[in-house]
Amino acid sequence: SFKLNYYINSVETAIQKEFLKNFSIFLFTGDGVPKENSPFINNSDHDKGNSYDGTNMALFEEEMDSHPMVSSLLNKLANYTNLSQGAHEHEEADENEGPQMGTFMGVYLPCLQNILGVILFLRLTWIVGTAGILQSLVIVGMCCSCTMLTAISMSAIATNGVVPAGGSYYMISRSLGPEFGGAVGLCFYLGTTFAGSMYILGTIEILLTYIVPKAAIFVAEHKEDEVDALLNNMRVYGTCCLVLMAIVVFVGVKYVNKLALVFLACVILSILAIYAGVIKTIFEPPDFPVCLLGNRTLQNHAFDLCMKTEVKDNLTVTTKLWSLFCDGPDLNATCNDYFASNIVTEIQGIPGLISGAISENMWPEYGPHGMLVEKNNVTSFEGSDPAKDIYLPYVVNDITTFFTLLVGIYFPSVTGIMAGSNRSGDLRDAQKSIPIGTILAIATTSFIYISSVVLFGACIEGVLLRDKFGDSVKGNLVIGTLSWPSPWVIVIGSFFSCCGAGLQSLTGAPRLLQAIARDGIVPFLQVFGHGKANGEPTWALLLTAGICEIGILIASLDSVAPILSMFFLMCYMFVNLACAVQTLLRTPNWRPRFKYYHWALSFLGMSLCIAIMFISSWYYALVAMVIAGCIYKYIEYRGAEKEWGDGIRGLSLNAARYALLRLEDAPPHTKNWRPQLLVLLNLDSDQRVKHPRLLSFTTQLKAGKGLTIVGNVFEGTYLTKEEEAKKAEQNIKSAMAAERTKGFCHVVVSSDLRDGVSHLIQSAGLGGMKHNSVLMSWPGTWRQSNDPTSWRNFIETIRETTAAHQALLVAKNVDSFPTNQDCLGEGTIDVWWVVHDGGMLMLLPFLLRQHKVWRKCKMRIFTVAQMDDNSIQMKKDLQMFLYHLRLDAAVEVVEMHDNDISAFTYEKTLVMEQRSQMLKQMHLSRTEREREAQLIHDKNTASYAAANDKPDVGPDRVHMTWTKDKLLTERNRSREPNTNMAVRDLFSMKPNQSNVRRMHTAVKLNEVVVNKSQGAHLVLLNMPGPPKNRGGDENYMEFLEVLLEGLNRVLLVRGGGREVITIYS
Repeated sequence: SFKLNYYINSVETAIQKEFLKNFSIFLFTGDGVPKENSPFINNSDHDKGNSYDGTNMALFEEEMDSHPMVSSLLNKLANYTNLSQGAHEHEEADENEGPQMGTFMGVYLPCLQNILGVILFLRLTWIVGTAGILQSLVIVGMCCSCTMLTAISMSAIATNGVVPAGGSYYMISRSLGPEFGGAVGLCFYLGTTFAGSMYILGTIEILLTYIVPKAAIFVAEHKEDEVDALLNNMRVYGTCCLVLMAIVVFVGVKYVNKLALVFLACVILSILAIYAGVIKTIFEPPDFPVCLLGNRTLQNHAFDLCMKTEVKDNLTVTTKLWSLFCDGPDLNATCNDYFASNIVTEIQGIPGLISGAISENMWPEYGPHGMLVEKNNVTSFEGSDPAKDIYLPYVVNDITTFFTLLVGIYFPSVTGIMAGSNRSGDLRDAQKSIPIGTILAIATTSFIYISSVVLFGACIEGVLLRDKFGDSVKGNLVIGTLSWPSPWVIVIGSFFSCCGAGLQSLTGAPRLLQAIARDGIVPFLQVFGHGKANGEPTWALLLTAGICEIGILIASLDSVAPILSMFFLMCYMFVNLACAVQTLLRTPNWRPRFKYYHWALSFLGMSLCIAIMFISSWYYALVAMVIAGCIYKYIEYRGAEKEWGDGIRGLSLNAARYALLRLEDAPPHTKNWRPQLLVLLNLDSDQRVKHPRLLSFTTQLKAGKGLTIVGNVFEGTYLTKEEEAKKAEQNIKSAMAAERTKGFCHVVVSSDLRDGVSHLIQSAGLGGMKHNSVLMSWPGTWRQSNDPTSWRNFIETIRETTAAHQALLVAKNVDSFPTNQDCLGEGTIDVWWVVHDGGMLMLLPFLLRQHKVWRKCKMRIFTVAQMDDNSIQMKKDLQMFLYHLRLDAAVEVVEMHDNDISAFTYEKTLVMEQRSQMLKQMHLSRTEREREAQLIHDKNTASYAAANDKPDVGPDRVHMTWTKDKLLTERNRSREPNTNMAVRDLFSMKPNQSNVRRMHTAVKLNEVVVNKSQGAHLVLLNMPGPPKNRGGDENYMEFLEVLLEGLNRVLLVRGGGREVITIYS
């Protein structure tokens, strides 16, 4: 007793402990399932284990893998980081910190640095002097408006979600799709690369022209050789500079980024020095005299005094200027006629802000190459031929100038607006900083450019403005003469600014190419997606340096600038297009935080980009568009298929919807009618296409035009056949691709095969884009099949297409039809036009002959004449009809006389009906067997139930049961008289007269067709309709077999009840 009580207490204690343990787990975890060693949670996958937590959501636990909890989704989004792609060393310093840059440091200053640059320092004064203040303001206003409108569009796109690395490329590709994205991304890459060339050329120009002119390797002995010498020096020094910069970028980009602030400081100090110099000119203009001979400006390199003679020790002696124009230093030397006729004057190159120079510089001074730079309001006496004087020390135009050229040269000075969006990964709040910083930077630089145009025109003498290289002021930088405290501030500042901009271009362009290569949309660029272990794009840097060298070999800043203008304008155009398309489509995902945009502004920006492209250089614009178009088509043809939810897809959907709604208005006119095909395919047990030649024939008939729907029906329910249907759809699409059939695939799962085909015929297509013709293969095994459903389905399909007023094409022996690679030689396509059902028979050969497979085939048309018909007149009428139809075909009329029905036809009909009767009896006997088995089963079930209901029945009342022997005996006994009677009926039956006449027609017509067309490449024949009485369906199949016997390739055609070809234009 004591032991029993002890045992019971021990068990109760153990149960209580286990309960408390489980209850404590329940309290801590929220459910009764332990978190460790649980059979319900896969602990090997930590994330998956934590995705379901709590019995409150048990209803959804089976879908947790595909539909995670909202809490876990938000947790993943909170831990998302959008760091830029690039070298790991960029991220080492901020490894433990998130993106910290604000609007000023992250967007405003980088955009400022990229926008202000080489053109401002080296070319803006020359543009103002050449175009005049008014036209210069037009150029600046047009270009700045273009970038401002683009910045508004870019701000809308950049604030419509996170913009990872790739900047503008990412925005365009995700908005307009991979084709546009790749094309514009590569254009932007080429623009950035040529920008590097331009900055390097600017650096070398400053170095050799203004800092150390004596460093030139090539020195011109004659004035006419100066341009070539300068270009050769630019090539040599530019190549060396490019190699040096590429090495710096390769060694470490972090040093470039650290120096960026230094370069930016140089730019800002230079601009401040210009404004300070402008203010100083009001009180004390700087002393930079310009020497004029008559009204011509002189190069002030080889002389000190701006006079012909000077007095030394009471003696008049000639100056260095005299020896430049005369054949000796003597006063009686022979001099240039113009030099002898005109006096030398000296004017101030910087007259000052309040001098009134603004009125003289208001109008343009365009001219051809070699035109002398002259001051308009100074009188002069014409002397020698000005064309020969260009080799004397005058300041001349080095290129032909005109308005559109200046637009192309100036535009690079407003590029660089993408600098902020390219750094989106480093910004604390990219969606707030990018719009504000970019638009403020453009507003600031626009103010600087506009004010500079006005101030340069007001402060600097016109001849000095048109002096591109400062030859008239002893080789000083023209903008440097205006600055305070010294011209060297501008020279050194612009030098470092160009160096920094060149390094930035060589840093950014390879990363852009790497982003495009890693997207995989341009297959041949994938090698440039690789780089060093730390992520540096080494191969992309090499390609960038190679393309950059092309720009350096061009060597002229004025020639390179329009090239990169084209590529940047292409990029900006597509940014505007992307914003306009997204705005007009109103896609659900288009929800920018930046609200100050409108599709009209985007279209205006896009139009302005196109206008500037063609204004600046129409041939460069065409080349850029051809390059972008080639890249687009290449990506479309060979690129990887990407689905980025782009706007072009939405645009296509809207265009398709609009077109479909328009098509709904009315059925197509006879002139526009073409066969829109529903192709009914058969698949084998492995869901592979049984007759791929049917798709080949479809391709040859359609040639990519119109609508093609390839359909198939699975028997069963969708829930059980879903995987098979998807596999079949993939196999059909693969077969369509192999046979180059352009169209849509439609696989239907139906409980009944007949109903599925009926659904396809009724509902395939959409709106006005519905099929009007059905193409299918002949059921070649219908005689061998025990199941009559195959040929019954075929006949029902014929009836349904007729009821739906759709044409029907049935290809017999379809596996012998030619493939798309075949090219049939000389032969014929024979059309047997027995009855007119809309002209399909005429149209199909014409369409087939458009394809290369059937192109060499001739078309022959046969028609049948009865006893009462005039064959000669019929042939003339048919030839005239074909002439009006513009069809080239040979015509032949075949006479079929009303011969007596032959014994062969009678016998063939009798055999057909006997076979049909036997099949019906076999089918009935099979039905009887099934009925007998069911009867036996019902009797056995009833007897068993009776035995259970009456358990007290004595042994003398035994229930009779069926045995196998008894079943056979009873069945044979009951069947023998019926069978004998059926056999006697078969041998005594007479054929139906209607069937005999039909068989006679089939036999006689077959004889004629085989006689005339047995060697034809293809025979097209009217398809007779099925009988109205469904009892004769099987006989109908026999008639068709007889009709087509002995023919290889046959296309049975049944019209849809409307005219499909017309004689009218």
